[in-house]
Amino acid sequence: MKQNNKYFFHLLALAVVALWGTTFISTKVLLNNGLTPSVIFTIRFIMAYAGIWLLCLKSATTRKLIANNIKDELIFVLLGITGGSMYFYTENTALMHTQACNVSFIVCCAPLLTVLLTLIAKRMKRFSSTDGLEDVKLNVWIVIGTIFALTGMALMIFNGYKFELSPKGDILAFLAALCWSIYSMFLVHHSKKYGVLFTTRKVFFWGLISIIPFVIGELKQIDTNAFAQTEVIYNLLFLGIVASLICFVLWNKVMEKLGNVTSTNYVYLNPIFTLVGSIVILHEQITPIAAVGSALILIGVILSGRR
Repeated sequence: MKQNNKYFFHLLALAVVALWGTTFISTKVLLNNGLTPSVIFTIRFIMAYAGIWLLCLKSATTRKLIANNIKDELIFVLLGITGGSMYFYTENTALMHTQACNVSFIVCCAPLLTVLLTLIAKRMKRFSSTDGLEDVKLNVWIVIGTIFALTGMALMIFNGYKFELSPKGDILAFLAALCWSIYSMFLVHHSKKYGVLFTTRKVFFWGLISIIPFVIGELKQIDTNAFAQTEVIYNLLFLGIVASLICFVLWNKVMEKLGNVTSTNYVYLNPIFTLVGSIVILHEQITPIAAVGSALILIGVILSGRR
């Protein structure tokens, strides 16, 4: 029974990643219709925050407002920034400067970064919030995987056009991957301590609070006519209700059950769903050099995940 339960959470992780793979495309559609990165994030998280409150009202444990102590609340602030505002802002902004499939492939370096950060945290043993991290050891596969992934990212940044460093979108995508890795590091401990619903609600809250300065800076750029379009409404509902509220709750539960490294490994499959969708829906094209770079990134992160 226990083994079957574990298989269930593996399948759940696969389903969530498949849905998240299509969010790159959905976000790209919204950007093309005049919405800005911070506004897209704010709208989807407001919907998700309202939805999660409805779930949290059922229990006194989940509807309390603050954590047990200041230290834990500060960790929630960090989770809201790395798994919320900064992750989505850097990812959404990256989509303005490069293709959806490029962003997806580079963000899939998150598992590799998670392994490396976990190794460092386990070695330091100074943060109680990282007590729930999986046991991983440095080995040849991590080294080889890192080399493959870095080479692949370099090829995607240059993209075969010219040897000139203009990596704005790709670097932003890498920063998004780094944010998600840090989020994965600290989430497991708090999720087990406070429960999935309370933890997810705090992530939504602090994500919304920390995005406010960016929203203020982008207010003048918003095309209000976009909200009258059916395409925009449907994509916002998908991002807010499905990709944020439902998927975040399920993913945080998956990480609690499978661990930060095992669950994050499923991000390897993210680009497959994005690549297919971006070609079919957005009619994007990928150059041969970028294709080789994408393959190297996938090989790198898969090799680094070998036990």
